[in-house]
Amino acid sequence: MYSESDLESAIAAGVLSPQAVEALRTHVSAQRATSMVDEEDFRLLSGFNDIFVAIAGVLLLVGGGWLGGEIHPAVGAATVAGLSWGLAEYFTRQRRMALPSIVFLLSFVGGVFGALVSAILGDGGLVAGNSASAAITACCAATAGGAAWLHWRRFQVPITIAAGAVALVGVSLSLLLAAVGEENISRVIYAALFVLGLGVFALAMHWDMSDPTRTTRRSDVAFWLHLLAAPMIAHSIFAMLGMLEGEPSVGKALVVVALYIAMGLVALAVDRRALLVSALGYVIYAIIALFREFGAISLNVALAAFVIGSALLMLSAFWHSVRQAVLVMLPAAIGAKLPPSLAVPVKVQPAS
Repeated sequence: MYSESDLESAIAAGVLSPQAVEALRTHVSAQRATSMVDEEDFRLLSGFNDIFVAIAGVLLLVGGGWLGGEIHPAVGAATVAGLSWGLAEYFTRQRRMALPSIVFLLSFVGGVFGALVSAILGDGGLVAGNSASAAITACCAATAGGAAWLHWRRFQVPITIAAGAVALVGVSLSLLLAAVGEENISRVIYAALFVLGLGVFALAMHWDMSDPTRTTRRSDVAFWLHLLAAPMIAHSIFAMLGMLEGEPSVGKALVVVALYIAMGLVALAVDRRALLVSALGYVIYAIIALFREFGAISLNVALAAFVIGSALLMLSAFWHSVRQAVLVMLPAAIGAKLPPSLAVPVKVQPAS
C-alpha cells in the first residue's frame, strides 16, 4: 500500500511524473466509486514487516529502558529516547516504515519527557496539587515539544506534529494547575480542555486547508491532529453537561443527540470522521437512556446499537451526497478552502 506521501516522494525523485500520479488517483477513485479526498487515506502498515519491526523495537526499548533504569529512572528514560532516535535513523529515514516510525517517535518524545521529570523531580515524581511540581512538569513538557520539533525536522513523520501538540497541551494544563491549585482545578479543567481542543482543531484545519486535495504529507499531519482534537472536544463538552455523573435525564440525552448531529455536520464539512467516532460512546449512552425512559428496558442496548449502527452506515454510504449538500450551504470563502466532494469541487453559493 502506498500513501500520498510515498507518491509525493516519487514525484520529487523523478520516478513518476505528476501526470502519471494524477492518472493513478483518478483510476483508484473510479474503482472505489469515491473520491480519494473522501477516503482519508493514511498509511499505518506497509506490510507485516512493519508489525515485526515494531514488536522487536518495543522489546529492545523495554529492555534498554529497564537496564538503564537500574542505574536511575532518568537514565532508563534517556536510553529509550536515544535508542528511539537511532532506530528512526534506519527504519524511518531510510526504510520509511510506517508503524515503526510512529512507535519510535512516540517513545522518543516520551523518553525525553520521562528523563527530564525523573532527573529534576527525582524518585518522588509528580506531586498532585503541588504548584512547583506542576510548573516543572510544564517545563519538561515544553522541552518534549521541542524534541518533537527536532524529530520532525529530521524525519518528517506525520504524527510528530500531533505529538508536539500533546506536549503543548500538557504544558498548558500543568501551568493551569500551578496557577489555580488542586482544590480549584476540577472547576476549570474541562473548560480548559475544550479550549485547547479547539486550538488543536484549528491547527488541524490549518494543515488541511493548505492541502485541500489531500495529495501531500500535510494531509497526513492534519489527520493525526484531528484524531487528537476530537476526543478533547467531545469529552470536555459531555463532561461539562454532566454525562459522567450518573444516569442522564431525558433533557440531557436530547441535548447530547443534538450535539452529536452538530458534530456530524462539522465532520461532513471538513471531511473528517474523527469527531463522529470520538463522541460515539456518549451518544450511544444517551440513546440507551432515552429508550429506557420510554419503556424499552430489556432491549435498550440492542436498540441503541441498531439505531446508531444503521445511521452511521447510511451516512457512510451517502457521505458524498450529504457532504455536498452541507458544502452548498457554506459561504463561498469557506467552501473554497475545504476539500472538494466527489473528485470535483462543489459549487458553493456566494455569501449573502
